[in-house]
Amino acid sequence: MKMLTKIRKMWQLNLPSYQFNIKKEAEKLFIFDTQRKRFVSLTPEEWVRQNFIRYMIEEKHFPAALIAIETQIIVNSMKKRCDGIVYDRQMQPHIILEFKAPTVEITEETFNQVAVYNYKLQVDMFILSNGLQHFFCKRNTVGAGYAIDTEVPDYRDLLATNL
Repeated sequence: MKMLTKIRKMWQLNLPSYQFNIKKEAEKLFIFDTQRKRFVSLTPEEWVRQNFIRYMIEEKHFPAALIAIETQIIVNSMKKRCDGIVYDRQMQPHIILEFKAPTVEITEETFNQVAVYNYKLQVDMFILSNGLQHFFCKRNTVGAGYAIDTEVPDYRDLLATNL
C-alpha cells in the first residue's frame, strides 16, 4: 500500500483528496509545503493544514500569494504563532486561519484562541477547521459577535463584498 493511501486512511478528512509530495527520513514523515517552499514534519494538524490550504486555493479560489503560514505575532509582549493568515490586496491581515488535528474537537476554547490572535490583528473573519468540521466566522455588521457558517465562501464572493 502506498504511503499517501495509508495516511489518507489514518487521517480521513471532510475535504477533497489531493496529491502531496511526502518523504520518509529516519522513520519520520515529512510533507512538502508549497506555501513555505520546504518539507515540514507531517503531523495530524499539518495534514489538515496542507489539505485545507489546498482546498482554499483550488476549490475556493483564494490566491496562494495572499496566504501566509505559521505567522508569528506579538500579543501583550508574548510571541504567538498563527496557523495562517489570508491578507487582502494591500497586504493587511484579513482572515485568521486556525487548524487542529482531526482528533481535536473544535470548542469554545479554540474560538478563544483565535480571539487572542484577533486582539492583535483586528480582522473581521476567521476560519477554523480540524479537517472534519469547518467554521467560517464573520463579524456581524450590526451588533456584537460573529455569524458562523460551516461553508467557506469562494474568494471571489468575498472579494465582491469585502476585499
